[in-house]
Amino acid sequence: MTIHWCGTGLSAVPGLRRLLEAGRDITVWNRTTDKARAAVGDLTQRIEAFDIEALEAQLAAGDVIVSMLPGDWHVPLAELAIAKGAHFVSSSYIAPQMRALDAAARAAGVALVNEVGLDPGIDHLMAHALMDDYRGSETFDAANHLSFISYCGGVPKQANAFRYKFSWSPLGVLKALRSPSRSIRSYSELQVARPWDAISSYEAPLPVPETFEVYPNRDSIPFMAQYGFDAGWPVREFVRGTLRLNGWADAWKDVFAEVETLSGTEGDARLEEMSDQFWADHAYDEGEPDRVVLCVSLKAERDGTVVWHKTYVMDAWGDVRGTAMARLVSIPVSLAIEAVLDRDIGAGVHAAPSDPGLVGRWMAEVGRLAQHLEIVEH
Repeated sequence: MTIHWCGTGLSAVPGLRRLLEAGRDITVWNRTTDKARAAVGDLTQRIEAFDIEALEAQLAAGDVIVSMLPGDWHVPLAELAIAKGAHFVSSSYIAPQMRALDAAARAAGVALVNEVGLDPGIDHLMAHALMDDYRGSETFDAANHLSFISYCGGVPKQANAFRYKFSWSPLGVLKALRSPSRSIRSYSELQVARPWDAISSYEAPLPVPETFEVYPNRDSIPFMAQYGFDAGWPVREFVRGTLRLNGWADAWKDVFAEVETLSGTEGDARLEEMSDQFWADHAYDEGEPDRVVLCVSLKAERDGTVVWHKTYVMDAWGDVRGTAMARLVSIPVSLAIEAVLDRDIGAGVHAAPSDPGLVGRWMAEVGRLAQHLEIVEH
């Protein structure tokens, strides 16, 4: 069984190297072969220029396609996997077009595994672990009022005036600023057109508690079912969101003001210009450490009193192993590939696993990637 790893960008390399060092049968595909050789050429010479027709010619039943390419490639590669009886893995969110492939994947007996990076990915594992813990506790009661939060952010370890630095193209961050979100606040659906309309403060329970700015991201509400919330439970709060350094909103206020005015093709062109400028002005310096903070918390209340409250808190930063972001995105991807090859994940479209055995094993690996990881009992 061959792993066809497509894309060797900044967030892909540690997981790929882990699999190569383990002796897995891998062909590396990248648009620029020189960049791939610079990243993993010391471990393999099986490096090909990415082309979907060339990949199709080499793909065999039982192989795994790994897409660390831009999102537009995921569905075409997943469709190719189904056609050839191969599996597919990516770290990205499950798009509706990917979800629509579930029946075909099951019929073909292949797994299409997504959302197995950092966020989405590790956050899912933490949520499933907390839900299993809570359901198994003596305090579990369907009448309890629940609050769930999941905040994740990549931030500079050494804070700067802009309160942010970019480890890859800023365009994705800028586009996200134009995206609406849905979440639950005070038992009601909260719809927000722009992130800066819902910025709040969050104190992360780190060894030295630290306050961050946070805001809802994308559509949180479908994840209630994914995490095992029953439809009749009273939910006070449910939000998956983004975490930024304190002072970020103020430092970015001019960016928000301009993004608000942009639309259409001219707006997209301006975003490209802004992205290029931010990359020039606010990229990480060579060897400068990045930082990733992730907090996932579940709280249950009965008659206004907290009866169960635990929080996963993770703090990781760049070191001699490379950036925290790259480790935390790509090594979970490599774990998913191994799970597919070991048939620990069945046919169909899947996000990060909820199986307690897999969650436990993966979280043990995550613990080795982060400088700090604990479950805080409040």
